[in-house]
Amino acid sequence: MKKILVAMSGGVDSSVAAKLLLERGFDVTGVTLKLYSNEDINSKEGTRTCCSLADIEDARSVCRRLGIEHLVFNFTGLFKETVMGRMASGYLAGITPNPCIDCNRFIKFDALLARALTLGYDGIATGHYARIYYDEAARRWMLARAEDSSKDQSYVLYGMTQEQLARTLLPLGSLKKSEIREIAQAGGFINAQKPDSQDICFVPDGDYASFIEGFAGSAGTPGSFVDAHGEKLGQHKGIAHYTIGQRKGLGLALGTPAFVTAKDACANTVTVGGGAQLFSKALIAGDVNLIAVASLDAPLPVQAKTRYSQPLQAATLYPHGEDKIRLEFEQAQRAITPGQAVVFYDGDRVVGGATIERAQ
Repeated sequence: MKKILVAMSGGVDSSVAAKLLLERGFDVTGVTLKLYSNEDINSKEGTRTCCSLADIEDARSVCRRLGIEHLVFNFTGLFKETVMGRMASGYLAGITPNPCIDCNRFIKFDALLARALTLGYDGIATGHYARIYYDEAARRWMLARAEDSSKDQSYVLYGMTQEQLARTLLPLGSLKKSEIREIAQAGGFINAQKPDSQDICFVPDGDYASFIEGFAGSAGTPGSFVDAHGEKLGQHKGIAHYTIGQRKGLGLALGTPAFVTAKDACANTVTVGGGAQLFSKALIAGDVNLIAVASLDAPLPVQAKTRYSQPLQAATLYPHGEDKIRLEFEQAQRAITPGQAVVFYDGDRVVGGATIERAQ
């Protein structure tokens, strides 16, 4: 690959990715994606969010500094449908989606890559902390964890296909954040000390229920809190206000700590119980994407995690019908949450990942 379109969010990571590729001799163009407006997310101008007008200007400033062209692609309609819409409908259906994974899956490595190829680019690059390489023995492209495990983002990239991996560069996979900022500072980048984005970019205040209510017109109708036996314990505000493992904000006085242990959108109930009820040793997951292997035909020892920040846990992966897997952990795991991703590893390599359907 020679001609590369670099996704530049306006942050320091993607800016340095563009600089490193330019220094390696690639023909680099920067692109910033317009994904939503402040009106879409009920945000006031000046609120720090990803993909704002200020971010576009920061990316443009870096491109001028590097002497490369800067483009802006408007993906607002697609983002509203495949990321914001999927998050809202997922919460209302009683699951907890991961919109960052959906953004990578549908926007960056699908729509953006397709646009890049149409425009004559050989591939794309991003500022994610992970590594891509070709394994000659396996004859497959591999996705691996970043060398700086504290910044590794391979968890949110598990949905990448072989074609996408072959057409993507991740220049930051062997670097530490401190090194990135030093490179940006030395390059005179306006965003060298810009803080990292936090939470979901289109929910800058972290209030998911308010976003869903504004987006979908409702965060669910009030219903019953129930215990494990179905006995009513009180009234909840709407199913989208809660997620598995939640303790705060329940408004229940039961005499002992209570956690959300399950949600049933059909019955409009939220089940609560003690902390011990949050632990499970197995899960079923669907919408499976395999990277390191072409198929799963037999049990496979792996390490896995069900949340971005969770340490890897020893487990065994089993095929489970069509496009599903069963994962059995050696030790019971807390708050396995339907809608979230489970990603499995073989050392640093990503074996694959899937969407959790239920804990067992």
